[in-house]
Amino acid sequence: MTVYLIDANVLIRANGDYYPIDRIKPFWDWLLARAEAGRIQMPREIYDEVAKSPDLLGQWLRQPEVKKAIILTDATDGTTLAAVITNGYAPDLDDVEVEKIGRDPFLIAAALCGPDRVVVTREVSRPKAQRANRKVPDICDTMGVAWIDDFELWRRLDFRIE
Repeated sequence: MTVYLIDANVLIRANGDYYPIDRIKPFWDWLLARAEAGRIQMPREIYDEVAKSPDLLGQWLRQPEVKKAIILTDATDGTTLAAVITNGYAPDLDDVEVEKIGRDPFLIAAALCGPDRVVVTREVSRPKAQRANRKVPDICDTMGVAWIDDFELWRRLDFRIE
């Protein structure tokens, strides 16, 4: 069974652009059901990035049943995380660059630490970007991690409002 690891921007844009929590509740119910089934997950570090928000998305994520279902239970492997940073970004990032890349390496490391995992992101590839400016799709390509965008995820998991 494929597990889809979602980037923070997937939920932020879903709520902000296409499926506002207060207007299209069936989407969020569907997403929760997929999380409960283990198909859609987030590493804790990515969850924490979004759940701290005081908006409706943060409130939704902090609901006990959502939090329990959506957070990937596997801990991030430090060696794998270091490899993502060193090989995906650069071996000698300074503090400013480390802050710029944020928690993205946790997402990619989580994909590397389990079988049949796919990263889902709204970021767009910029193959010429260097160091901390690299985008998630390009780091995934470098590290051999499968990735898709959110609309491909909705298709693969057959999201529909009937």
